[in-house]
Amino acid sequence: MLTIEKYAAIDIGSNAVRLLISSIHEEEGKTPRFKKTSLVRVPIRLGADVFKDRKVSEENIIRMIDAMQAYQLLMKTHKVVRYKACATSAMREAENGKEVVQLIKEKTGIQIDIIDGKDEAAIIAMTDLNELINTDATYLYVDVGGGSTEFTLFHNGKTIVSKSFKLGTVRLLNDLVPDHTWTEVEQWIRVHVKDYSRISLIGSGGNINNIFKNSGKSTGKPLSFLYLSSYYKLLNSLTYEERIWQLNLNQDRADVIIPAARIYLSAMKWSGAKDIYVPKIGLSDGIIKSLYNEKLKNN
Repeated sequence: MLTIEKYAAIDIGSNAVRLLISSIHEEEGKTPRFKKTSLVRVPIRLGADVFKDRKVSEENIIRMIDAMQAYQLLMKTHKVVRYKACATSAMREAENGKEVVQLIKEKTGIQIDIIDGKDEAAIIAMTDLNELINTDATYLYVDVGGGSTEFTLFHNGKTIVSKSFKLGTVRLLNDLVPDHTWTEVEQWIRVHVKDYSRISLIGSGGNINNIFKNSGKSTGKPLSFLYLSSYYKLLNSLTYEERIWQLNLNQDRADVIIPAARIYLSAMKWSGAKDIYVPKIGLSDGIIKSLYNEKLKNN
């Protein structure tokens, strides 16, 4: 007998706040299917406040409450049975983060968990890559956000090691990433990939999704280091307005896409990867998977 339930994930990032609603299809004796039903994204750039002033601004608190009220209604109309809201880098560094969480709970009923970098990396690592990667190969999974980047090394279909760094697009835009952070990331990658040959990258995040979309590549095909490098040069050759007009980028994408491309290119260089796969998955997908795993444990 086929059963269908809807789960929701709210990802409160440093560059945007997202709501993912997924349908979980279950049939006895078969592997469950996770089907994306709806994805809504609101560009509330929390990191612009927090990484400079250590607090979420009053304006963005109001915008967050409005967004959560809208998300609460969307979950209600979709008949979502389980949800989880996770806040990442910006909220965990905000001095008023806990106050904002409490206020949103009072105003909307939505409970937000502020997760640390280790938890964030672990949730992202839960995303089901079995259909997307070869189980006998090695991949470095790179999830670039506004405040942090999570790196996970997969070998033979298993997670080897995972780590989060304060290397994000909004931080880079505001010149808030010290040189030693880049050095730490480079050393971490080189140390953990040295025993493996022929590594490929898996890239997730809105920026790499956008680059992939503009490449015209078919789903499942990777982008080459050469292509990404040339696209990075193109981005740098255009003004902010030209990137919006000529490349048809959203306002909140046209600036962060450059530091994002730099992070992916650096990870490819340090790992020796010649290709990057873009499966369009990330923290929201990991949250949905964690909700399903929690359900299985409780049954």
